Parts: sequence; C-alpha cells; structure tokens
Amino acid sequence: MDAMNTVDTESFWAKVRRTVGKVPFAKDVVAMYYAMMDEATPLWAKVAIGGAIVYFVSPVDAIPDALPGLGYADDAAVVAETLVLVQNHVTDGHKLKAANFFSR
Repeated sequence: MDAMNTVDTESFWAKVRRTVGKVPFAKDVVAMYYAMMDEATPLWAKVAIGGAIVYFVSPVDAIPDALPGLGYADDAAVVAETLVLVQNHVTDGHKLKAANFFSR
C-alpha cells in the first residue's frame, strides 16, 4: 500500500486552507506532507505521516474540530507525536516549502 494514496490531496489542501490562522501546527502538517511526497523519505515514515494527515483531514475525530478551543487538540497531539517520530525525515527543505506555501 502506498502511503501517498491514502491521503486525499484535495481534502488535505482544503483543510489546510480552512485552518490557516486557527491551528499553530498547520506548517508542521504541510512540512510533513512534503516529506511524505519526497522519494528520499523511507516508507515507514511516509506511512506514519500519511496516518497523521488522514487523521487531520478526517471529520471523525476523538474531539470534534467544531468545539471552540478544544477541537484541534487531538489533531495537534497526533501531529506532534508523528513529528517526533519522523523528525529526521522532515528536512529544512520540507519546512521551507511549507513556509513558502503560507507566505503566498
């Protein structure tokens, strides 16, 4: 199974656009997305990132995103834990691409 095929890229970018300014970890999610798309990233890291992104995009969460103040807490936890796991594979180049995305 290809990790990149588990992520609906249209839903991903739509969710990122909706959450800009609402969630402080949006740049991390986008940097991880770019790492997942990188051929140099090992498969295990791509699968972990894909799982975190699918959770981020999914409307079914442990804590519904619509809850003010708490809605993205579970997403933040999943992203933070995944980022720790794959930190050596989310390069400065991926982070720069994420920063460039947000500066547009």
